[in-house]
Amino acid sequence: MSDHSLPNSVGLFGLGLIGSALAKRLMAAGIEVIGHDPTPECVQNFESIGGQPVLATDVWNADLVISAVFNTEQLEHLVDDAPQQSGKRLISMSTCDPAQMPAIDVKANAKGLELVEAPISGTSADLANGDAILLIAGDEATSHALAPVLNLLSRAHFFVGTMGNGNKAKLAINLILGLSRMAVAEGLVFAKAVGLDPATFFDIARESAAASKVMVSKGPKMVARDFKPLGRVTQSAKDFGLIYEAAKNAGQGLPMAERYLEVVGDNIAQGEGDLDNSAVMLAIERARMPWNK
Repeated sequence: MSDHSLPNSVGLFGLGLIGSALAKRLMAAGIEVIGHDPTPECVQNFESIGGQPVLATDVWNADLVISAVFNTEQLEHLVDDAPQQSGKRLISMSTCDPAQMPAIDVKANAKGLELVEAPISGTSADLANGDAILLIAGDEATSHALAPVLNLLSRAHFFVGTMGNGNKAKLAINLILGLSRMAVAEGLVFAKAVGLDPATFFDIARESAAASKVMVSKGPKMVARDFKPLGRVTQSAKDFGLIYEAAKNAGQGLPMAERYLEVVGDNIAQGEGDLDNSAVMLAIERARMPWNK
């Protein structure tokens, strides 16, 4: 892969919702996509859409490698297990702990890898449709050289500085999104509780001053009680855990984030962790006033 051009091949680590969406966009541009995931169901889906499953070691044979693994630890492990390279570029698109990213970058550099942080803001559906944005951090020259593939995968991308800043920006955005989802859910639950028809109320609400992109994207799923995942509750819980720890390290209290963690904790305890994150509505429906408990 030369600078300022699309790669002939891309290797993917992680073939879940995000990895699958990435593969579809890359293959639509005529790029060969190989990938690895330890989950057989993800591998089967990847193969069904035209991807080529390979061993983890073979992913590194691609011109460019993208990580869409679940968490920071998995990213660190794949860097630790990487063969020695010479200028191979690795884009990390997972939501990771920003405090750990500089150390992972040092490990990557020792392996001859050029690591670029590019967490996604948007759902897997947004990514598949080219409507997500990417938050880029790391070496600015390397990021600039990757502009063609970043443009292919997103509606827009923004360079936010040194390694770790990409995930800091992502977590701040996810904080707003998560609380917005919970507000929409609580509004719908309240409307139903006081006797309004949720579908009728929702049509009014999205024309009101309370309207938002979150309301438009997640409100219909809540009204229809359609919790097929575009972004899972478990992923949101992981992200808010990172948000809470980063705020704690900065000495900043986040009372609404604490409440959000309680709500998604209830989802997970009820076996709803693999549902769409709009399923926070289910936990809110179970809530009772103190005098009714």
